Amino acid sequence: MSKKHIGGDFEEFLHAEGRLDESTAIALKRVIAWQLEQAIKSQHLTKNAVAKRMKTSRAQLDRLLDPTNPSVTLETIARAASAVGREIKIALTA
Repeated sequence: MSKKHIGGDFEEFLHAEGRLDESTAIALKRVIAWQLEQAIKSQHLTKNAVAKRMKTSRAQLDRLLDPTNPSVTLETIARAASAVGREIKIALTA
């Protein structure tokens, strides 16, 4: 007799451990960093050029593009998106 599923899913596990919100935030930051990096590459921009468009330092842009650095503001993300001709969309879902 084969069981289709044993236990719950990974999301349920993270929730039970109290780490779902943290894990979701880290995953979102990694996706945003990756998408920005791809936009920069596809437009053949340098990091210095993007930082200049954002009116910030190259170091700040590097922090934004670092997928392991979760401490980035929405304002910084919005300026980076604008600098590469993109926009951000944020939604609360049920």
